[in-house]
Parts: sequence; structure tokens; C-alpha cells
Amino acid sequence: MVEYFHSVVLDKDKCNGCTNCMRRCPTEAIRVRNKKAIIIKDRCIDCGECIRVCPYHAQQTQLDTLDKLKKYKYKIAISPMTLYGQFSLDKDMNKVFEGIKMLGFDEVVDEGYAADIITLIIRESLKNNKQPKPLISSLCPAVLRLIQISFPSLIDNIIRIESPMELAARLARKNAMEKYNLKSEEIGIFYITQCPAKVTSIKTPIGIKNSNVDGAISIKQIYGDIVKNSNTAGKTEDFVMASAYGINWARAGGQSKSIGVDSYIVVDGIDNVIKVLEEIELGKLNNIEYFEGLACVGGCVGGPLCVENPFIAKSRIRRLSEKHNDEIKVSKEYAMELYNSGFACWTEEIQSKGTMKLDENIVEAIRKIEKIKKLTNLLPGLDCGSCGAPSCRALAEDIVRGYGKIEDCIFRD
Repeated sequence: MVEYFHSVVLDKDKCNGCTNCMRRCPTEAIRVRNKKAIIIKDRCIDCGECIRVCPYHAQQTQLDTLDKLKKYKYKIAISPMTLYGQFSLDKDMNKVFEGIKMLGFDEVVDEGYAADIITLIIRESLKNNKQPKPLISSLCPAVLRLIQISFPSLIDNIIRIESPMELAARLARKNAMEKYNLKSEEIGIFYITQCPAKVTSIKTPIGIKNSNVDGAISIKQIYGDIVKNSNTAGKTEDFVMASAYGINWARAGGQSKSIGVDSYIVVDGIDNVIKVLEEIELGKLNNIEYFEGLACVGGCVGGPLCVENPFIAKSRIRRLSEKHNDEIKVSKEYAMELYNSGFACWTEEIQSKGTMKLDENIVEAIRKIEKIKKLTNLLPGLDCGSCGAPSCRALAEDIVRGYGKIEDCIFRD
């Protein structure tokens, strides 16, 4: 089995063991041992919550740099829908895209254009969809990973349609190969990302064998250069941009509003997503047609690699979509052709990842579960984190696994 890539990494030299990241990790993937944080890879979903809360910037994202562009003959940048919210409403996005192009790219593709296509596909596919309800959006890779680990019974609910990022990359590669007679390996496609989960989905994608994206550069890395370039750019080309529907995908609720579904739930913030997924798993929301779950508060505009305040960015996206109020430029026939041919769909089944097994032997695993329960009852139940685990239950599990000892609890004699 190929080891799962994680974009979130720890710089131990910067970490002082403050436990902020451990307390905020939604999947209890972090421990503090010997005054240093440790990431348990089997639990991590790369949501970036630890990056957001670390005061010492010890949690970081593995990203590419612009130097990687030199490897390719033809370079394409995919500008995220989120980027619309990083600039004031009076900013000419043609100049922003030109500013990206001036960084060394031959072409800039708007991810929102792919979101327009997927909007049309979902609208049509919902009419005769036979999957269990509610259908779960495939937009957020952190939520998909969460389902793989903690809610495998809901895998069948996930809609089998690609994310806008991946579809944009597929279309861009295909068009460049046909237009310029290029080989696939001569084309480098880079996503300007707002979150580490997108980086992970490029390296180890869900639903496909290999991503069409070759690398990821964060908005934070190049934002200053984009601003500088856009301010000095002269005459620019008219880039193909998203409609109001595609732009709206950047904020929580924008996707559901764009596809026009009547009965849906929008949940942002990974802790809130977990709570609602629990309700879905218990069968309490079978009357809901669509579930839009996003790991970041506010949606993609709340990604930890953005520069703008997420609430300001979310407001801008909303106002911009209302201001544009234009129809999707893509035909429904073209969108459904991409869907029916499989071009816009997943090609692989999603497998349950599951959290770490207690034991391969089912009898021994049950015995360990009972031991964890007994140890949990012996602990004070304060979940103070002083032991280096996020909760008393987590410490009990660590003890059974051999990663901790009951003496780690400072309240035990």
C-alpha cells in the first residue's frame, strides 16, 4: 500500500509544546511528547486547523515554489475561486490574472469556470440519482478524508463528480495538448491553493489514480507579487472567467445555491461538519437531498493559506455574485457530454481508511477496547491535555497502544 502523503508537517525547532494544536485538532491526530507536538499520520486529514492556531508557526504546509515551473515547456496556473474574495470589488480580475501570468505562466485558467460546468452536471444528475441521501458534496478534500477515516458508512453518499480544481486541470491539459501539439509531460499545471488539503489531494487524490495538477503554490506565497504585477500590468487579455454561480462556490452555501437544490444543509468548520455527519450516519437526515460540508469556516475563503479576513472575503464573494448575476456561459449539452463520457467523474472507488486498528485479531481488539474503557474510568475525565493527549479517552487508548502510561496523568497519585 502506498503511504498516504500529508501536506501538513511540523517544524520541531519552532514548536514549544504549547498544546494549542492538540486541543484544536478535530480528529485527535496530535500528541505532545517531551514538549514537542507529534502528528499521528493515520488520523490527520490535513484540514490545516493546527496551522491556523499555532502561535509559533511550527505547523506548516509542504508547497512548491515558482522554481518548479522551469521543469515544463508550457506552464498553466489554475486560479482558485477564492482569489475573487482576496481583492476589493472594484479590482479588475483581468489584471489579477495578468499578474499571475507575469510570474512565469503561459496561461491562467479560472477554477470557477470548471465550477460552472460542475454546477450544470450536478443539477442534471440530481434528477435521477440513486445514491443514498443526502448526497455529500465532493468539493472539500478534508471532509472526504474525514469520511474515509471516521465515517466510512457514508462513502456511498459522496457524489462521484470531480472537484472544480481537478476538472479545470483536465480541461487545461487537454486543450493545451491539442492547441499547441504538446505532450502531456511538457505541460506543468499548478494550483494556487488556499488550503493544505488541496495539496494533499494533488499528491494522493481521492477517486482517481493520478491528479492532473503537477504542483501547488499557496495564495500567501505569491499574493504580494500578484498585487505588484497587477498594478503595473498594461493592456491585458480578456480571460475566460466564471459566472456568478462559479464564483459563489468559494463561500459556504454558494455551491448549494448555484445548483438550485431545494432541500440541503450547509455546514462550515470541521467540528460542525463532524457533528452533522454523525447525525447523517444515524439516519436522522435522510429527508435532506444535499449536504455541503466545508472544513474551513466560511468555506474555501476561510482557508489557512488565504490572506484576507474570511468574513470580508465571504462578503465580497456574495456581493460579487449578486453584482454579476449572469448566466453560465457553458452549455448544458457540453457539460453533460463531459459527465456521460466520464471526463468529469471519479474513476476509482473510495476505500475506507479507518483509524488505527487496535489489533488484527478481533478477539484481542475487543479485549483492548475493554481495557481502554477501564482505563478511561480510572482517569479524572477533565480532558485537560496536561498528559500530552487531547482527552482522557485518548490517553487511555495511547496507553493500550504502548504510546503512553497512566503516570502521564498529573492528577493520579
